[in-house]
Amino acid sequence: MLKKEDVLKNISDVMHPAINFSLVKLGIVSDVKIGNNTATVVFALPFPNIPILYDLIFSISQPIMDMGLEFKYDTRIMTETEKNEFLKLEAEGWNESND
Repeated sequence: MLKKEDVLKNISDVMHPAINFSLVKLGIVSDVKIGNNTATVVFALPFPNIPILYDLIFSISQPIMDMGLEFKYDTRIMTETEKNEFLKLEAEGWNESND
């Protein structure tokens, strides 16, 4: 039986496409719930209507499905504290080739 820690370890190196940090480190993946052979990932977004949301979801779904789990997701908006941490990391890790 796979646990939350197994899933987090497996997705911990999935990088943001424009920021040189993983989605886990950035706080975009804020939680993983396991039940009935399904991993439900909670995506915390700094702002509503993120244009690359489905790219981010897809990049996390693949390694989870490769583990033999079904994939589901929920989204929420980051708290102010989470958003401030995200913006700090974004400034540190912005990939200059995206400009």
